[in-house]
Amino acid sequence: METRRDVFQAIADPTRRAIILLLAVGSMTPNALAEHFNSSRQAVSKHIQILTECEILTQEQQGREIHYHLNSQKMKEIEKWLDQFKQLLAQRFDQLDDVLQKLKSKKK
Repeated sequence: METRRDVFQAIADPTRRAIILLLAVGSMTPNALAEHFNSSRQAVSKHIQILTECEILTQEQQGREIHYHLNSQKMKEIEKWLDQFKQLLAQRFDQLDDVLQKLKSKKK
């Protein structure tokens, strides 16, 4: 059974965000990814595993090598959630602006 991880917890890690940025350019093997970090290949593989479990990455067997790709659909889902959150925050700030304007006009 596959473990589902929280996507936002997964992308909170700076190494995993760096992996996402590398794969945004194009697919890579675990060895090619590991070359970009000052940690063991095993540590990078653990980060790849976490990103794969939360469906940010997909893997494709090409001969004897596995290539990892960024799952653009999953990234769009994350972006959609963030946009909704930004809209909510914008509404709250607009409400705060209204309150501040009312307070200012009462002082005059």
